[in-house]
Amino acid sequence: MNDQSTTRLHWLDWLRVIAILGVFLFHAVHPFDVTDWHIKNAEQSDLVTVFIVFLFPWGMPFFFLLAGAGSRLALRRRSAGAFARERVQRLLLPYIGGAIVLMPVMLYFEWLHKTQTGLLSGSYLAFVLDRNVGFTPVWFGALGYHLWFLGFLFSFSMLGLPVMLWLRGPAGGRFTARLGALAARRCGLLLAIVPLAVLRLALHRFFPEEHGWADFAVQFAYFLLGYGLFGDEAFLAALRRDWRLHLGLGLAAFALGFGIILATGELEVYAPPRTLPDVLFWLMIAVNGWCMTLFVLFIGQRYLNTANRALAYGQAAVLPFFVLHQPVIIILAYFAVQWPAALWVKLVFVVLGSFAATLGLYEFVIRRVGVLGRVLGMKPARAANL
Repeated sequence: MNDQSTTRLHWLDWLRVIAILGVFLFHAVHPFDVTDWHIKNAEQSDLVTVFIVFLFPWGMPFFFLLAGAGSRLALRRRSAGAFARERVQRLLLPYIGGAIVLMPVMLYFEWLHKTQTGLLSGSYLAFVLDRNVGFTPVWFGALGYHLWFLGFLFSFSMLGLPVMLWLRGPAGGRFTARLGALAARRCGLLLAIVPLAVLRLALHRFFPEEHGWADFAVQFAYFLLGYGLFGDEAFLAALRRDWRLHLGLGLAAFALGFGIILATGELEVYAPPRTLPDVLFWLMIAVNGWCMTLFVLFIGQRYLNTANRALAYGQAAVLPFFVLHQPVIIILAYFAVQWPAALWVKLVFVVLGSFAATLGLYEFVIRRVGVLGRVLGMKPARAANL
């Protein structure tokens, strides 16, 4: 076995930075698609909706697999205690700080928008207190909006730590070698679709809500797969060998899933699957999510394995940028959707304006006020592992 944790993989760092930019773009165009979001433009775009639907099945799974791979790199240099302390600093503290400071701001503009458009009535205080979601990871989003990702990732890091430590030992090494042997076979990586699909279909019936237990379990599986698979060179070799197959299956699954939406006229994503088309749709989600994740990993491995100053800057900026971007988008979108302007004018303003404003906050505030950088999880780029 050739353990990839002994080598710095710059392409993983690049993919982490690019993934944050993808999350930013996903949120920045959300006011203009047909799905529900915090701020919505009266006129909506089918093209933007297709973009959102395309990213939905694999965007966050890809992120969590990267995080699992990053945890393998982090644990090669740290003890379990040091790893846990770093996760508190890099994940838990930014989540708590963002939930306390940023959530009320985002909530206020959402409340203001929805009361003005007739979607909501009642006081801001009542809107703030309407958070009765029970014992569920939905709380991470209810209190932190987009920061649910940090809450999930911190939970995965702590819950998965015993498994990750076991995988570092002799028995875990033998298990990783068996995974590598499976990956070495043609189509071997596709076997992971089976547990991912079973998890989704078994739990989504009972926990269909966004960021509920079904989402939690599936994303945790991606996290652990990222940690385990990056322990053997056979995994990376399989990415290079089977990338055409992964891309083809991923696109076919997307086309079939999208076709189900068009054929049925609607699909309640956050509702229990009740019909055969519902079940088939979630099977396609599992296939597309895994296959597109593998294909994008191949692209990174093939074209992005270089280090430069841009990567160093991106590594340092990635977490503060993530924490700050959605409040900025919500504020700018609140004003933009009220303009008597064309949809594309508003969209360009929100995308470019929020990117410039978020980067400006990072560059001219966060980097210059040390305590803010520490609260937001910032640390030197050479050590950055989200």
